[in-house]
Amino acid sequence: MCGKLKPILYITYDGLLEPLGQSQVLAYQEKLAAGRTVHILSFEKPDDWRDTGKRQALAARIAAAGIHWHPRCYHKRPSALATAYDIGIGIASGLWLILRHRIGIVHARSYVPAVMALALKRLTGARFLFDMRGFWADERVDGGLWPKNGRLYRVAKWFEKRFLLRADHVVSLTRAAVREMEKFPYLQQRMPAITVIPTCADLQRFTPAATPPPAAPFVLGYVGSAGTWYLFDETVRCFAELRRLMPDSKLLIVNRREHAYIRECLLAGGIDPASVELRSAEHTEIPALLRTLHASVFFIKPVFSKQASAPTKLAELLGCGVPCLGNAGVGDMAAVLEGEGVGVAVPDFAPETLHEGLQSLLALAAQPDIRARCRAAAERHFSLDAGVSAYAGVYRALTEPGHG
Repeated sequence: MCGKLKPILYITYDGLLEPLGQSQVLAYQEKLAAGRTVHILSFEKPDDWRDTGKRQALAARIAAAGIHWHPRCYHKRPSALATAYDIGIGIASGLWLILRHRIGIVHARSYVPAVMALALKRLTGARFLFDMRGFWADERVDGGLWPKNGRLYRVAKWFEKRFLLRADHVVSLTRAAVREMEKFPYLQQRMPAITVIPTCADLQRFTPAATPPPAAPFVLGYVGSAGTWYLFDETVRCFAELRRLMPDSKLLIVNRREHAYIRECLLAGGIDPASVELRSAEHTEIPALLRTLHASVFFIKPVFSKQASAPTKLAELLGCGVPCLGNAGVGDMAAVLEGEGVGVAVPDFAPETLHEGLQSLLALAAQPDIRARCRAAAERHFSLDAGVSAYAGVYRALTEPGHG
């Protein structure tokens, strides 16, 4: 049976040497490779590639899974020309791999790989799976990187239209994004086949503590980036309010590169430094840190592009049994938190709203079954095994006779 399954070519512009490449690409493909031949074409950052020990260890891991890795160099500057060059390299490399290995499916992670995959579909007839990961062009605008009416945005949206119209299958991270796409004029009566597969976590690693953390002091957690999409000033205000409600409460912040900015925000918010622990951690250390939390908080800018986002940290926190305080307007997050009774999604950041949201969060955290409920919600929505199964189903659909 396995010998009859067509090989796939997975193209990612994120390097496998990066944490995201390992958690959101390799973790899935290691499991999927048990059922068919997998080739991964990735674009590795030069700094990562120079770490010979790390590179050799990853290559051994990939080989052990039976995956064929085809790394290429990522080019950054000048931005548009460097990306165009990489696209050319990707098309040439992909064409050789498809012809050499009789590959039947090209799985493109996000927009730049999708340009390569669209060309490869035209050249070879291979099936094109557009794993869109979000509204990338709109993220560039919402993040202040591109002007709304600029040439780069218009070109990216032109390509987005082609991807959605010509893909043999589309994967979206959220149902909210699908509802937005259903409003696109050019997709009226022409919606592609779409499967929703949220950002998942390895729930064998992200597990609740054997015993809950001590009742006092109450520890609120903040994990990950504090800039760009994250509203860290609002998080500081939230913790200040928590200190008014529970004067001995603590804030644990786990962040790798923004410590100076975080300290500035805490100082500006009048937070007592003694109430905060700010630390860095490797991804392998994160589960143990999450198990020490009573609850977690993170706020994301509720802009249009975030309708298509599924924060990885939500899956990891719930997997460890941690209830969360978040906000509405971000993908399916509010539906999961409120619908499953595992957190609170505030509609805005007014002082009275944060006060009410915190009171609700504290009430949830005090419930004796909250950790089990969080874990069950993670298993229903964000299990890596469920995500792998969903991708396997998409691959099967793309190779079944008469599909499309």
